[in-house]
This record gives sequence, structure tokens and C-alpha cells, in this order.
Amino acid sequence: MEEKKEISLEIKPEIAKGTYSNLAIITHSHSEFIIDFATMLPGLPKPDIGNRIVMTPEHAKRLLNALMDNVTKYESQFGLISLGGQPQQGGTFNLGDLPQFGPGGTKS
Repeated sequence: MEEKKEISLEIKPEIAKGTYSNLAIITHSHSEFIIDFATMLPGLPKPDIGNRIVMTPEHAKRLLNALMDNVTKYESQFGLISLGGQPQQGGTFNLGDLPQFGPGGTKS
């Protein structure tokens, strides 16, 4: 029988307050996934990246599974999360498709 391990976590107050993000840009290589969490706000010329998380492919897949599990639990309690007419499958888009970054727009 496998023994369950408990992890004791401590969160610093400056981290506990969190950081708002309404955009995640995900890139990957053979050995790591990079997730940049950004905020796009009206009136600002480009998104501001507030946090970057780098993880192994194995941990990225664990995060994916944990998010899928939690979204399923959320939707069973509160109802389906609407994506406002956006396609349900996939989460990839090109920054060039966004007005701020398309032809003639601001680029970083």
C-alpha cells in the first residue's frame, strides 16, 4: 500500500494577493513549457506580462489535467463557462490576429 505524502506550503503575503491576468501566451521547446501571464487593458498599447512560469512538459500536462478537473467541478456547481462566441476547442491564437499587434499595430 502506497503511503500518501502531505506537503506543507507557506505563501508570502505579497504572493497571496495574486496578480490579475486575462491573457496567457504559451510557448514550448523540447524540454520546457513557458507560460507568460499578461494583462490586456483598454487604453494600453500592449499587454503587460506580469508573471512567467517555466515548467517541464510532464508538469505542464499535470497542470492541464488539474485545470480540466477543476473547470469540470466548477461547471457542475455553477454552470457552463461561456467563452463569448469563441471556439470551444483549442486555445492557440496568433498575436498578429489581434488589432494591437496586426499590420500597423504595436508589436513587442
